[in-house]
Amino acid sequence: MRYINRTDLMIVARNSGKLMVGIGIMGLIPIIVDLIYFEFNALYFIIPSLISMGIGFICIKGLDKYSSNKLRLKHGMIISSIAWIWACIICAAIMSLTSGANIIDCAFESMSALTGSGITIFSDVESLPQSILFFRALQQWVGGLGVVVMIIGILTKPGTASSKLYKSEAREERIKPSIKATLKQTIKIYLIYTVAGIILYLLAGMPLFDSVCTTFSIISTGGMSIKNANIGFYHNDLIYFITIILMILGATSFLVHYKVIKTRGKSLVRDLQFKVMICLIAISTVVLFFVSKIVPIELLFTVVSAMTTTGASVQGTAVMSTWPSFVIIVLMALMTIGGSSGSTVGALKLLRIITFFKGTYKHIREILSPEGRVIPLQISGQKIPEKAVSQSGNYITLYMICILITWLLFCLFGHDPFKSLFDTMSIQGNVGLGLGEISSSLETPLKVISMFNMWTGRLEIYPVLITFRAIFEIFKR
Repeated sequence: MRYINRTDLMIVARNSGKLMVGIGIMGLIPIIVDLIYFEFNALYFIIPSLISMGIGFICIKGLDKYSSNKLRLKHGMIISSIAWIWACIICAAIMSLTSGANIIDCAFESMSALTGSGITIFSDVESLPQSILFFRALQQWVGGLGVVVMIIGILTKPGTASSKLYKSEAREERIKPSIKATLKQTIKIYLIYTVAGIILYLLAGMPLFDSVCTTFSIISTGGMSIKNANIGFYHNDLIYFITIILMILGATSFLVHYKVIKTRGKSLVRDLQFKVMICLIAISTVVLFFVSKIVPIELLFTVVSAMTTTGASVQGTAVMSTWPSFVIIVLMALMTIGGSSGSTVGALKLLRIITFFKGTYKHIREILSPEGRVIPLQISGQKIPEKAVSQSGNYITLYMICILITWLLFCLFGHDPFKSLFDTMSIQGNVGLGLGEISSSLETPLKVISMFNMWTGRLEIYPVLITFRAIFEIFKR
């Protein structure tokens, strides 16, 4: 049976055109910074961006007859997978032309920024042009909501296509009845927190350029800094505290943010994911404080960074490598869990973890209960379908398989097993904290597989599997 035919490919190509145009526009924005700092690299931003926009317009106009064809979820998932790869290619081309770095390193950097992984391949980011530093921050900010989500929220019309593309990036929450209205409200909330973050950093004494770039990377839970020492560069507890607040905001569901004003803050208290996240942060910080000699503010910062999958840090990899193994293992657990669904975080996400454990507990109760008794599965008073438990279990299994395979490859190349596991869990969860195994000296095959991990982690695996299956169908003929 053929799952993908010529019409499917044309639908994918036609709808991918709009995303290519959007990616091209994104590539032109840093020219403003280039002109302000007189770097004269504008041409390097213009050429790849115009290529992306040109191919996008060709796809839109040349395949316009397929615009009336119904977009299905499989199309949305393939389009989403392609969009992230295409964005990575265009952004890598811009970065390579501007910085002179090799294309593989630039592709790694772009994939890390776009997916919010936040691990940099450059040993000295402060030597990069200001326009590139801003571009990395912008990629994180756009990728925080999702490349596809951000673009369809601005460029597309309401309808089925928007709905399918929205779901293709593993998003289900609706603030408003329509997807288009939901996206507008989501972007509005995102912008408000971004402006608030910039102002707070300015008040804390951070320069304007630093404030903008840092806010972009933190509210998106990307964590890729414009400083070699990351947030630790500023040696300012107030900046650390502002960053902690922004990381938690970024890791909280946009639906909860939307309800905050209407419920006078009660939506935060009532949200199970938010309560679990705060409890895990509090308990982990207290426990780790008593088993280590880490400075409290630095410990809290790192715990929040791991839990929210931001990856921002106040201590470098050399210092973190000396921390007790127990501390590192707890951080690994937090990086795997992640924050709330419907936010900017990566990893497994709290709702999936809660659903899995609730389903397991329900199964235990059913075995112990009298025969024939039906035990409902509920989270925050809402009934959860049985298939949600199996779907959560399936995803957790796939997620762990991805980590296992990459970890084995790191060990095969002779890397330290413990540090490699930490870094592997970090890239799969789009976190960004590391123990030093991932650097510019990393073997090229491992850079490529790491990019794959970041890609699958951000798209939550299934769209990538669907895309690979579609490619197999094409070549099978």
